[in-house]
Amino acid sequence: MTDPRFERYFSGKARDFLIRAIDLALDEDGPDLTSMAVFAPTDRLTASIMAKEDAVVVAGLPIAPLVIERMGQTAACGITFFAVDGDRVPDRMVVATLVGPAVTLLKAERVILNFLCHLSGIATMVSQAVAALAGSKTRLLDTRKTLPGLRYPEKYAVVVGGGVNHRLDLAEMLMFKDNHIDRAGGIPQAMAALRKAYLGSMETMPPVEIECRTLAEVAKAIAESPRRIMLDNMDRETMAKALAMTPEGIETEVSGGVDLDALAGIGALGPDFVSVGRITHSAKSADFSMLLKETVIP
Repeated sequence: MTDPRFERYFSGKARDFLIRAIDLALDEDGPDLTSMAVFAPTDRLTASIMAKEDAVVVAGLPIAPLVIERMGQTAACGITFFAVDGDRVPDRMVVATLVGPAVTLLKAERVILNFLCHLSGIATMVSQAVAALAGSKTRLLDTRKTLPGLRYPEKYAVVVGGGVNHRLDLAEMLMFKDNHIDRAGGIPQAMAALRKAYLGSMETMPPVEIECRTLAEVAKAIAESPRRIMLDNMDRETMAKALAMTPEGIETEVSGGVDLDALAGIGALGPDFVSVGRITHSAKSADFSMLLKETVIP
């Protein structure tokens, strides 16, 4: 069984990065000399992947067959799924079973679980943050605060949990932050530099976001008509004034040390987005285990 959302997300460059991450994880473990000494090549196991806590949002199940594929063992293994990414599963639910050579499953076990536990932890935390914004128009954004080499899987988990991806890389959206603005001498000068560098030299210039620290910067940013204005580390009163200033047609994003407990209050103010780094860099790993038993061949 394939997951259409997973296949759509992991195409092109995203799939390349995922495959490289899987290959690196397998290479890090090296050969499983212990299993190779104890089990014969013909020995087979059945592995059951089970949730060990309640209300976990599953993310990363389709990575299991990719791990087996990268080991060159697809034909020798069978996988059955009892959940799909995005499902909220109860404690002790078996979400998938794998049947195959013992040496294959024992080597694949930790790699599969590492991806599944990490990505499900992110999806679960994101789902909680999205729930805190329920009833508002505000959508939850991730950031680039991701583990090196795991950006695409982690951002996929954000989508599974109900969040929205911000830019996947530095070229997807052109963002003026404080360093750029200060170096250029101000927001108008920074925008002039951007237009000089890219207008006419690119078929379609990526959208622009301007980070603003004060109401004066918000006013200057509005005059440049960017796609989005980021309200960075503002208190509630200043944030409300900035949102009231911003005309329709320019998106607004609240950012900067946002605590999950503050999300409902931020949503009540009505920004288009709120970005939260902790949903990727501080999500608690979900608890799954893989129970293995010998397969009896009749």
